[in-house]
Amino acid sequence: MDKLSVMHAFRRIVERGSFARAAEDLGVSPALLSREIKLLEEGLGTSLLTRTTRSMSLTDAGRLYYDEASGILDAVSQVETRIREGSGVVRGHLKVNASSSFGQTIIAAMLPSFLGAYPDLRLTLSMDDRVVDMVEGGFDVSIRIRAAMPDSALVARKIGTMRQRIFAAPAYLARAGVPQTPEDIAGHRVIGFLLADHLTSWVLNGPSGSTSVDLDPPVRVGNSLVLRDLLIAGQGIGTLPDFVSKQPEARKELVRVLPDWELPAPDIFAVATSRLGMDARVTAFLDHLRAALDP
Repeated sequence: MDKLSVMHAFRRIVERGSFARAAEDLGVSPALLSREIKLLEEGLGTSLLTRTTRSMSLTDAGRLYYDEASGILDAVSQVETRIREGSGVVRGHLKVNASSSFGQTIIAAMLPSFLGAYPDLRLTLSMDDRVVDMVEGGFDVSIRIRAAMPDSALVARKIGTMRQRIFAAPAYLARAGVPQTPEDIAGHRVIGFLLADHLTSWVLNGPSGSTSVDLDPPVRVGNSLVLRDLLIAGQGIGTLPDFVSKQPEARKELVRVLPDWELPAPDIFAVATSRLGMDARVTAFLDHLRAALDP
């Protein structure tokens, strides 16, 4: 490995906390990484990492090397990004994280055109309904849907807004009756989204202002696509994001309940680490994603 490659490998080892995980990301063997770091330490005349069979930590020299090497690598990356953006060339490995429902409905639909536009790009798409550690996972960008992003070391950019409405199947409403007011919802069989802030309390905004409905959903699922399928099957009433409800509503498999009322609309954020920034690969990906969100 050349000097920059060794710096990059060392930083990835530190951020991933493991030679094996860093080797997997870099596409080399753990033995090669271990040998290169040993040669680096010998050349510097000091230990950078303290390793045991169960843990690994930075020495003081290792922390200094990590900070300085990161600065050098970031500067090189910024120069390369400017050149790539100027030439219109997007290549390398892009690692993206998103929720399962967003990934399967929005990202999957735009991937053919995105990959066709950038044939030299390698892509890893990870879908997880829980918030992941971006540094630990080695992700370049994560798509998150939140009312607001908490203060952190991450850079968040709003790329869209998601609307949340109430739905049920026509067969369920014919059997159980159509709610006429928000308060009527409490008397129905509610299918709850396990990971939502509104699992047991819906704050609904409508023509007469805002009202809150307390609920105890007998069925709770952690995936919006499963929730959608349960609603289509006539199992109850529930809330769905617009990117999940759009097609079944168009096919009349689901209908709006209390159409004048809906939950607060959270924003869709693209999140990246502050150090990596938003490079040409991420910029190209987000351009396609924005177009998919606003066809």
